[in-house]
Amino acid sequence: MAKDIIQEQNSNLQNHIESGVEKIVSDALKATLKDPKQSAFFLRFAAATRKASKRRQELEEQGEHMPAFLIASITSYCNLHCAGCYARSIHSASDEEPVDQLSGEQWQSIFQQADELGVSFIMLAGGEPMLRKDVMEAAGNTPNILFPIFTNGTYFNQRYIDLFDRCRNLVPVLSIEGGEAATDNRRGKGMYEKLLKLMDGFKARGQLYGASITVTRENYQEVTSPEFLEVLVYRGCRLVIYVEFVPMNDGEAHLAPREEERAFIAQRIETVRSGREDVILLSFPGDELEMGGCMAGGREFFHINSHGGAEPCPFSPYSDVNVRDTSLREALSSPLFRALRTEGLLEGEHDGGCVLYAKREQVMQLLNRNSED
Repeated sequence: MAKDIIQEQNSNLQNHIESGVEKIVSDALKATLKDPKQSAFFLRFAAATRKASKRRQELEEQGEHMPAFLIASITSYCNLHCAGCYARSIHSASDEEPVDQLSGEQWQSIFQQADELGVSFIMLAGGEPMLRKDVMEAAGNTPNILFPIFTNGTYFNQRYIDLFDRCRNLVPVLSIEGGEAATDNRRGKGMYEKLLKLMDGFKARGQLYGASITVTRENYQEVTSPEFLEVLVYRGCRLVIYVEFVPMNDGEAHLAPREEERAFIAQRIETVRSGREDVILLSFPGDELEMGGCMAGGREFFHINSHGGAEPCPFSPYSDVNVRDTSLREALSSPLFRALRTEGLLEGEHDGGCVLYAKREQVMQLLNRNSED
């Protein structure tokens, strides 16, 4: 009986996910209608996502749930020291020279495996991912997958401009915190002006790009306001991703949006979505609520760190398998991932932006239990 319930839940989730992927691609087509290069790419990508969806459904029928999304932290090095950075808090980003990280060839293999399994989106993060041009080129060689690249914007040069123009599946996503005061306060003096110059350059060249915003109790009204969004859209931004701030220590807990702020954010986003088609808005974990809980642990995405460890998500850095030693497909069936998907840890209310971080003691207990079996 329990097995039947899980299979039904997986089937319902799969249907919801497929609808979500179709909507993202449809919205992207609408947002790029005035750009022939981008529209041509998304028409081809739409065909690729249909093929990927069919592959995921085939695996689902065989009893394997395959996510459409993957997050890859391709380096641990970062040149900025942003206030409240989760990656530095959990030591997955640092000033040290990276040691024993996955090579460009290994990432190329991961991307190829993901393509064969029906993954449609791989989000590249770090550290600062633009430091790994070898990985960017590997991603560009995997045209059936869309790669949003979460970057602080400090390493763009002519080589990257040429690469992004040639490989339209690479989409830079610039980290911004609101206006000049909020952005410079968190990311460093002068960063806001640098980002605006980058945006203007992207717009002039017809480059599709997005913006990633860490939402806190201090900036949630500004970054969801029509005025702020209009600044981004006017400068050619066609994708805005809101990520709730996750407090990684007690001193930061006051910055995490509370229930009333989340409701305000959700209402603002829905208003924009219903009013304009020239920009795509995504929200985490806000959009997950419609899907019955956290999407991590392979429900709809998982994370590979720069050393190859397969983790539930970037905010939950626990792993019992490394993709150096096994295939991507086998990694998704690790004991930790299976337990997370079947024992209810991905469900329920919590404070902050990550349910697995809130339940980290229970995740550690699962990890330790499985290591003893």
